[in-house]
Amino acid sequence: MNHTLRSITLALTCVASLSANADPKTPGTHKGYSTIDMTTAGMPADVKMISVADIKKELQGKAPFAVGLDIDDTSLFSTPVFYRGQQEFSPNGYSYLSNQDFWDKANCGWDAFSMPKNIAKELIAMHQERGDSIYFITGRTGSDCNFTTEYLKKAFDIKDMHDVIFAGSSRTEYTKTKYIKENDIKMYYGDADGDIISARNAGAEGIRVMRAANSSYKPIPKNGIYGERVLKDSQY
Repeated sequence: MNHTLRSITLALTCVASLSANADPKTPGTHKGYSTIDMTTAGMPADVKMISVADIKKELQGKAPFAVGLDIDDTSLFSTPVFYRGQQEFSPNGYSYLSNQDFWDKANCGWDAFSMPKNIAKELIAMHQERGDSIYFITGRTGSDCNFTTEYLKKAFDIKDMHDVIFAGSSRTEYTKTKYIKENDIKMYYGDADGDIISARNAGAEGIRVMRAANSSYKPIPKNGIYGERVLKDSQY
């Protein structure tokens, strides 16, 4: 078995050992497929796949409106930030996610090591061309700095940048919902199950961006598990 095949087999084994369920607060309605599934077995016929070009065509003639994007694994491949945080603050554990010192590092400088995703560049360029307003809403814990806002503005050439909204996380509620609703966002792009549900709860459409198979954020979500539309080639 070569190195590549061994790596794929190991990845599939690890995913299989984890829960295949959707967000624990909201049961899935469809089978759903992880990015790993879709990379190794091809695109399943029962997932509603769309492209940026499809969305652009669909929106032709419609007035500009507000759209939202998640940050981690949607707009940015930020695994380097979270990997570094874990190594520094809680090796082999996840308590670093409750450590404000980590979030201050991540939000106030370490995002310089986050890679903008190509799909986010395409989406934002298309929506800005239409005159749509762009909002970034993240489940991160906020910090007293403006680095991530400025980084996203530069990385995606945002013309009218709004400050990043740090919604925080909760085990009992979808924290992004109220911000999607408050800003009258009609379409929200995200990689997590909670992104899709948060959007729907706010009366918006949640569109799935595929999480990269090598993301440190495990388990990899099952794309299409809520019957949502999934962006083609959005894993990078």
